[in-house]
Amino acid sequence: MVKYKRIVLKISGEALAGDAGFGIQPPVIAKIAKEIKAVHDLGVQIAIVCGGGNMWRGEAGAAMGIERAQADYIGMLGTVMNGLALQDALEQIDVPTRVQTSIEMRQIAEPYIRRKAVRHLEKGRVVIFSAGTGNPYFSTDTTAALRAAEINADVILMGKNGVDGVYSADPAKDATAVKYDHLTHMDIIAKGLNVMDTTASSLSMDNDIPLVVFNMNEPGNIERVVKGENVGTTIEGGES
Repeated sequence: MVKYKRIVLKISGEALAGDAGFGIQPPVIAKIAKEIKAVHDLGVQIAIVCGGGNMWRGEAGAAMGIERAQADYIGMLGTVMNGLALQDALEQIDVPTRVQTSIEMRQIAEPYIRRKAVRHLEKGRVVIFSAGTGNPYFSTDTTAALRAAEINADVILMGKNGVDGVYSADPAKDATAVKYDHLTHMDIIAKGLNVMDTTASSLSMDNDIPLVVFNMNEPGNIERVVKGENVGTTIEGGES
């Protein structure tokens, strides 16, 4: 029995790089694909948004002197590369997958069409949303929140690289940091917690979409979250 029947899984680019910290590591992606397959086999409809931080960060590019919008477009292309790599890993283990991009590149992926994405999900295909929203200045967190609202997802699962939830401070730097089990979207905004940007938090709150932040590196965690087990930090509701 599953708690969430249609999910948006947000995977950071760093999670695809593993210990290397940069680039695409096929063995790491293969492990993630197996975790996704286990959830797919439960009959859950899965949409995925990949970050691009393992390839490029628009803000960092802008800091080096590249015009910000241009730097962001470079980052969007990085998310497409991640999406294609994940698609390959999923299809190698017989999980039907479609990549849809917000920037058209028809030779390698479908353009994003909301109704077509929903139809793919209904047919049991995993849909990977790439190239962000198609606009500069918007993060892939915002993409996840936007797509979740558009496809009427039950939840956004935010897989973190080695972090098992939301803390009051960085646990690697502050020994007194406290892990939260439950928060509201307003808590995230008001406390300035580093979970997702304020645009994404506001979108999730306005559309009443819960968010679960959990450790992607722990085997079986995606399945546990989907089944409703108390894993990571659950964020839902507006006011505290």
